[in-house]
Amino acid sequence: MKLYIYGYLNRVQSSRRLERDAGRNVEVMWLTGRLVPDHKTIADFRKDNGPAIRKVCARFVELCREIGLLTKASVAIDGNKFKAVNNRDRNFTRAKVERRRAQLEESVAQYLSQLDTADRQEPSETLALKTTRLKEKLAKLESQMQRLAAIEKQMLASPDQQISLTDPDSRSMATSGRGSGVVGYNVQVAVDTENHLIVTHEVTNVGSDRSQLATVAKDAKATLQTEKLEAVADRGYFNGEEILACEEAGITVTLPKPMTSNSKAEGRFGKQDFRYVAEEDVYILSCRRKAQHRNGPARAGLQSHARHEHCGPWTTSRSDQGLAPAQKPGSHPALGSSKQKNGQTLPGVEQMQSSRASSPRTPDRSPPSVFTRPRPRADIKGVERRRM
Repeated sequence: MKLYIYGYLNRVQSSRRLERDAGRNVEVMWLTGRLVPDHKTIADFRKDNGPAIRKVCARFVELCREIGLLTKASVAIDGNKFKAVNNRDRNFTRAKVERRRAQLEESVAQYLSQLDTADRQEPSETLALKTTRLKEKLAKLESQMQRLAAIEKQMLASPDQQISLTDPDSRSMATSGRGSGVVGYNVQVAVDTENHLIVTHEVTNVGSDRSQLATVAKDAKATLQTEKLEAVADRGYFNGEEILACEEAGITVTLPKPMTSNSKAEGRFGKQDFRYVAEEDVYILSCRRKAQHRNGPARAGLQSHARHEHCGPWTTSRSDQGLAPAQKPGSHPALGSSKQKNGQTLPGVEQMQSSRASSPRTPDRSPPSVFTRPRPRADIKGVERRRM
């Protein structure tokens, strides 16, 4: 146990490195009393004494609580991916099996094409050796296809349709790097916010943190033996059911809400730009304009209408969340008669010209047809450069 604590403090995780340090590092030699266990003994100790190690961790938390290091009932929860002793090539999912089968089938087709080419040539000793070698490769590929079929059958029988051959409990998980992943475990940790001491930890093989908030928070509350607990987490833990479970258990959770809407990326206002006033039954935008609710919510392709208090009726639909003026064809106050073109009603040119001549020039203060954010200047310059 002393050797493991030394490895934890000095970031030495490998049992082989711990074995080398026990024989050459004076600190470790003094710590272990000149005992030099081999790497197999070190690895088996961790595997065979898991419950005892957890009890030691629990006793450490009790000691910290007795000396007054865990007086504040507040924890920060986060997870980290730890690599298992399992190569990525020995982890199989449905996508990996299909990708590997496609590679094998492509190799088989290539070798068969080479055999057909060899059959059309004049027989020779070199050609006979090449044909024999190609047949051996085809036999090897056939055995690999059979092995892959057996692995696929075993993979489909597993609950999460994923298997690891070296470490059966490890799973393939995505990491922060784009296109990267790791075969390992997701370790959840709750840390005291004042002294940064680990209160509780849990090892899972679920790659996402979205379903781990309530479990870790409840364990931390039980370890600290408190009635109320404050927990802080990142946006990866945001889950309505998990937050409700924490609330029912007396745990106050603080975490940001993830932005799942693509409205701002498309130039429209997002949900956070609206504020609902229940007394007036209206939504107030960030520009301090009001949009009053008129119909039911948009569902099943129906439209829900809103009204701008200064600019007449406005409408929004499920497919377009921007507010646009809902005007009848030809009903613009500055336009007279209208024309039909391609099934659309358009104002006549004469009416537009007469309207311009009769009306004084005043600055246009009417809102745009759709509430959109202005395009960034960098994008406009980029468009001009492309045109040039």
